[in-house]
Amino acid sequence: MNPRHGSGLPSRQRGLAFLLVLWVVAMLTILLGSFALIARTENIQARHMFDTTQARYAAEAGLNLAVYEMRKADPMLRWVGDGRPYVFGFGDAEVEVRITDDSGKINLNGADPKVLTNLFTARGVPPDRAEALAAAVKDWIDGDDETSLNGAEDPDYKAAGLSYGPANAQFSTVSELQQVLGMNYELFTRVEPALTIFTGQSMPNAQYAPLEALEAMPDMTPECARQIIEQRQAMQPGQTAGPAEPICGVSIGGVTGGGGVTYSVQSRARLPNGTSTNLDATIRMGGVNPAGRPFVILRWRDGENS
Repeated sequence: MNPRHGSGLPSRQRGLAFLLVLWVVAMLTILLGSFALIARTENIQARHMFDTTQARYAAEAGLNLAVYEMRKADPMLRWVGDGRPYVFGFGDAEVEVRITDDSGKINLNGADPKVLTNLFTARGVPPDRAEALAAAVKDWIDGDDETSLNGAEDPDYKAAGLSYGPANAQFSTVSELQQVLGMNYELFTRVEPALTIFTGQSMPNAQYAPLEALEAMPDMTPECARQIIEQRQAMQPGQTAGPAEPICGVSIGGVTGGGGVTYSVQSRARLPNGTSTNLDATIRMGGVNPAGRPFVILRWRDGENS
């Protein structure tokens, strides 16, 4: 054996072996890092799902508690459907519930066009466009093909490039309003809180009306609407009489009962870490129905809230 070479590998082979070891170590490091990232991501996703599920069921608890409280026989204890907040704890969540008697909302299928015009104007729509929207709503509902003043029938929808025309029937959902010519999603989100299809009246009941519906009433100003809500929500459950003098020409009675049997319930549950869920439902109260529940769900919308 030549002593100059020794018994080991040649230096070139030793260098290649070293590079191979480094490459294997690097690959293992990347794999371990990937597994750690996947495990962390799955843990975060599982935690998020757990938190959102917990918040969702807490919000549903708010809806069920609202029904329970509204069915109490004692008017001093019964919750009031005028939009005032009720806050309670449910597990780790804080739940806020607001109930609005739908008699305080504007009936989309029977509202006076002037009320609809006021609603659109109060939400920032120019008067001429507001009148056209109200007329288009009328034409959507009526059963004829005659275009009302500033309204819209089939030819107008076709001229706008739409593949449909007015239903010539009553709205089956409030969301259907988005299909009316001239309506867009941004405006719809501003007027939706004031609207319902579950009452038969042409004018909202000021005793329970939300701000958006109050501002649509004739000769109403934003200041008067806010004053009515403040005075209304300052009254205690069971109070049989409101302020002695009308507020801006509107008389406010007591809060001993509701104006109808249909209510919109907003329930928001928030966890300490900020996770929250909103539930927005419309229910009809009554006796025990065939499903065994003391109310019927007419509309339901829920979702995670940032």
